[in-house]
Amino acid sequence: MTTTETPASVGDARRNPQWWRRPWVFPLGLLVTVFLVYSLPPYLGLDPAQSRIPAPGGAGWYYPVLVTHIGFATIAMVTCAMQIWPWLRQKHPTVHRRTGRVYVFAGAIPASIAGFAIALAAPFGPIGAVSNVLLATLWFGCTVQGYRMARARRFGDHRRWMIRSFALCMSIISNRIWGIVWAVVLAPQVDTTFGGSELAMGQAIAGITTWTGWVVPLLIAQWWLERGRGRKRAA
Repeated sequence: MTTTETPASVGDARRNPQWWRRPWVFPLGLLVTVFLVYSLPPYLGLDPAQSRIPAPGGAGWYYPVLVTHIGFATIAMVTCAMQIWPWLRQKHPTVHRRTGRVYVFAGAIPASIAGFAIALAAPFGPIGAVSNVLLATLWFGCTVQGYRMARARRFGDHRRWMIRSFALCMSIISNRIWGIVWAVVLAPQVDTTFGGSELAMGQAIAGITTWTGWVVPLLIAQWWLERGRGRKRAA
């Protein structure tokens, strides 16, 4: 500690780190913006023919529920990115709390319920369906538990559950990245492993992508949380 620093000033610096000590804030906001700009336009006109996900035959309810899921998930992604912004949380706690309620009740909960419904009928095979059902269930559960912890003023537990909810919410971006990776890996095997069936290969890519898309971010989030607890125990 220098002669110009006091214990109070050091404590304030630790509680209110400068923005450049959180280098992920701006890239995350940019990534969410780019993803939404790319993903939303086909659904803004409410034209099923423009959908990137084909509706299963005989399921007239699928497209409206899909659009509902996309709409609420968009709100969830934007508000979730705001929730983990340290400056907003520390300088404007009231805005943080209100944005959190929007994330929970106008984002994550309705988006996960709609996601559960469309996962049951998604045309990507049973492996992908099981993965998406689990994703929707865990996203719903982590979000509700995080909200309950905040209501109980157990803010440490609230933070841990909401970090898990954040990882599951943003897994849709990870999903797109893994889709490219598995397409590159499996495409050369279409004539061997998949017997020349592009449909079988497509379902395999979709199935593996859906699992790695959310399991990997959730594991990273859990590792990060345990790493933080390990540091506190060591201290």
